Amino acid sequence: MDRSRLKIVIFGAYNAGKSSFIQAIDPESHHVEAHNGDTPPTTVGLDFGRTVINNRKIYLFGTPGQERFEFVRGILTRGMDGAIVVADTTHELDGLTEETCHALSTSGYPYAVFLNKCDHPDSRPERYHMVTKSVFSPEISAVTGSNTTEALHKFLDMYF
Repeated sequence: MDRSRLKIVIFGAYNAGKSSFIQAIDPESHHVEAHNGDTPPTTVGLDFGRTVINNRKIYLFGTPGQERFEFVRGILTRGMDGAIVVADTTHELDGLTEETCHALSTSGYPYAVFLNKCDHPDSRPERYHMVTKSVFSPEISAVTGSNTTEALHKFLDMYF
């Protein structure tokens, strides 16, 4: 496997912070999103960002968080080297996050669960203990960028 280029796929439920995470890593990232009335824009295709860490090109592919876009997640996982699940710690553990973590834990791919929105007063990272007990799970804030780059560096150093 060529370790000079890595494809990392970013998973998570709707509004978990996947797009914000990728944008925190690469401010020039690209998003395929839809606007629907008064709700925030949502990813309907993918997010794409890139960075260079320790002379390696890192390509980040963000997946849509709605169930109906499962086929897009399937397409984006082709050729992935590893995965990051972004979890919204202001909400209870959701089915998509739980299913994704279970699938990744049996897949053989390196993965981590990034506990997002930990700067919010309603944050309770312990809600995710069931899916984080055996994987790297740093606390981050994708909106402010707090600990995002450091967490990505550590994930890469641990597994690649």
